[in-house]
Amino acid sequence: MDTVKLSRVETALEELTYPVARTTASDQLAGTTLLLADGERDLGELVGRIESPRFDTAEDLGSELHNVLPREAVGEPYQSEGEG
Repeated sequence: MDTVKLSRVETALEELTYPVARTTASDQLAGTTLLLADGERDLGELVGRIESPRFDTAEDLGSELHNVLPREAVGEPYQSEGEG
């Protein structure tokens, strides 16, 4: 998978074998472009920024990933998709 939207990132994370070390996950996801509201980032780089040394499930990795995303990654702060 070369490109994945943030809303579908779990699909990419589920392709890993768990438990997985952060460094292994970062290496395996390197080169995958994560499409964000404010542009794009390398998924492997973002995973490499996570402090946890390993992940037991794709859900664990996904939760930690959201903590290292740029604040603007999901759109304008304090606005929901229902506003307009």
